[in-house]
Amino acid sequence: MKRNSLTSPDKGNPSGRHALRQHISMYLSIFRLRGNMELQYRGAMVGGIVCQTFFGLILIALYRALYDTRPQTLPLQNVVTYVWLQQAFFRMLLATDGDLSDKILTGGIAYDLCRPADLYSLYFVRIMAQKLTGSLMRGIPMMLIAFLLPKGWGAAPPASLPHLFCALFALFLGLVCVCALENITMGFTMLTLDPRGLQGMMHLLMMIFAGNILPLTLFPDSWQKIITCLPFAQMLDAPIRFYTGDYALADAGRILPLQALWAVLLIFSGRFLWKHNQKRLVLQGG
Repeated sequence: MKRNSLTSPDKGNPSGRHALRQHISMYLSIFRLRGNMELQYRGAMVGGIVCQTFFGLILIALYRALYDTRPQTLPLQNVVTYVWLQQAFFRMLLATDGDLSDKILTGGIAYDLCRPADLYSLYFVRIMAQKLTGSLMRGIPMMLIAFLLPKGWGAAPPASLPHLFCALFALFLGLVCVCALENITMGFTMLTLDPRGLQGMMHLLMMIFAGNILPLTLFPDSWQKIITCLPFAQMLDAPIRFYTGDYALADAGRILPLQALWAVLLIFSGRFLWKHNQKRLVLQGG
């Protein structure tokens, strides 16, 4: 039987390659449009930078007081850098795609079901563009500010250039994990029709176990053996540890595959959930 190249592009023939290029171009356009939409919120960007910088300084003051009274084995400068990187990429953890929630509640998702695109992939690309663009808009200015602050208050440069490359690759894998977990949350929203409860719980878990409230490097070693294996630690804790040098380059052979494994598991779980929900989806509203 001849396969339809529009739905199942075959890389072995010209029509299949053309259909594949069309699919890639479509998702790149979605990514670009969602990113451009995020760039319009410049006021929110400035407010976010001021807010996260303020909280960063407060947290650093608390850790400096802690180290003055009870010195820790982990260098204070590593903790300070950890705090600044967490604050700089705060939006990567907590940004959500409110458009999808609204479409689920109003029935507008029916229009997306008619599009010649995979619904899960479409919203995965959207949320990735939102998180990446928003994080860069806030993170780059914040890190510039952090580098200008005096020693003990400001961020330190990466441990080495290879550590920086490992940190950037780990950050990309962490972004994939965050987006996949966000799509799982949206998958449950199709069933519950109310995202607030699950989103609130997920945000709390991410803030605790990704190291946003307390750097995971300050947890007891026995706890870290468990916490660092969870998907939340792969989102920001692992990239930051590569950056500061708390993870040696030799650890890349262990940490990066673990991040990739969690990314695959979360994406597979999300796709299964969305496919299951599309068969039983009840449209609300008009």
